Amino acid sequence: MRSTVNRVLLALAGLLLVVLGGAVLAAGLGASVPSWWPWDGKDDVLLSDADRGRWREEGWWWPTVIAVLAVLVVLALWWFLAQLRRGRLAEVLVDSSDGEGAQLRGRALEGVLAGEAGELDGVSRAHAALTGRRAAPQVRMRLLLEPHAAPLGTLNAVADGALTHARRSAGLDELPAEVRLKAVKHRAERVS
Repeated sequence: MRSTVNRVLLALAGLLLVVLGGAVLAAGLGASVPSWWPWDGKDDVLLSDADRGRWREEGWWWPTVIAVLAVLVVLALWWFLAQLRRGRLAEVLVDSSDGEGAQLRGRALEGVLAGEAGELDGVSRAHAALTGRRAAPQVRMRLLLEPHAAPLGTLNAVADGALTHARRSAGLDELPAEVRLKAVKHRAERVS
């Protein structure tokens, strides 16, 4: 959900900047622009001499404006590049012991991890996500525990079961994992 909102906001900001830039370029080239547009000729400027000279005596003004604009550009670029980065691994490189290797779909491994962890006693729901690099994946798991579940026992069962099986089947030397445990919240029911 968060990445969808980020992408929509990024697309809207980009569209707004393209439209404004195109309108300024059209006005600068002498094309006809709407009557409400503030710059309508080749000789119009964004900041007049009076506007630029108003803060000239203040030595801090222009360096501050340039620094703020540079920070905004860097933040916008960082935000854009963050949208391109995948949060999850699409595939994992598996050592097939024949010198060739194979690729395992990340969603398949996530599904197996979540399924095996979800079958444990006391686990209501399990979710797994692969992160990291293809040759060195990492796992993030979220387990929703029933009230009777022992957190330490469940954590040990996941480490000895699902994570060990996944590590061995993928031929990985190690499979670092972050497991988050959360208790199920049941609504109170009236007993008569």
